[in-house]
Amino acid sequence: MAKNPKILVIGNGYIGTKLGEAFNCPVSGRILSKLTDCIEEISRYKPEVVINAVGYTGARNVDDCELDKDNTLLANTFVPIMLAEACLRSGVRLVHISSGCIFKYEYGKQRPIDEKLIPDYYNLYYSRSKVYAERCLDYLSREYPMLTVRIRIPLDNCPSPRNIIDKLVRYGKVIDIPNSVTYLPDFFRALKHLVRIKATGIYNVVNKGGLRYPRLMKVYRKYHPGFEYSVLPLSSLKLNRTNLVLSTKKLEESGFKVRHINDVLDECMREYMKGQI
Repeated sequence: MAKNPKILVIGNGYIGTKLGEAFNCPVSGRILSKLTDCIEEISRYKPEVVINAVGYTGARNVDDCELDKDNTLLANTFVPIMLAEACLRSGVRLVHISSGCIFKYEYGKQRPIDEKLIPDYYNLYYSRSKVYAERCLDYLSREYPMLTVRIRIPLDNCPSPRNIIDKLVRYGKVIDIPNSVTYLPDFFRALKHLVRIKATGIYNVVNKGGLRYPRLMKVYRKYHPGFEYSVLPLSSLKLNRTNLVLSTKKLEESGFKVRHINDVLDECMREYMKGQI
């Protein structure tokens, strides 16, 4: 099947590759280190929409971003801003894949975080680098066709080292704090909807509610009898991490039906099991 020439995905990592499959469009893996690189890539493919899926989360995890600040800043801050300028010069719409890991949050004391709240989590360099780009693109989107979508903790129905299922099974230990999760099949449908209606600004693109990891592991154990896991006491957590729930109200008001995370777990796991055979 011929590729959709109207959309170009920049970034051939985990999310970028899957976006290329979902939109049946070209995916560029070119390293963009300067503005002319971005302009040349847009000129080469001549899309109507560029989806930026470039991002750096560290060699092993986001903690490693502290050890590689230059590459973190290039991928998470400079590339989105350069692509924004290149899209403006080329008359192309930009969709930027951002992260919800940019807020402080107190479970039980705060309502789900909506798009009006200003990011305030800087304890991780990864988070700070994402804030830089998001704030810039947010201001530009008030005048220009730019969309920022925040995702969190990818949950996929296919095995992958980046899938939260694989990570938790590998660790064998989980925390019991509700967290927003992005179920990727729903994410692709939501993003197609937002592109179709030419949405601009910031949208949280997660499933409704917060996922508790023990619940996910219980569903996994239905299909893997004998699998064992343990729940860590919260007092044992020493790493800087964001544990939060994002609001889906704005996405729902755009006309997209958002499913609760607990309603997709069995569907997800059934498909996941097929990928393990």
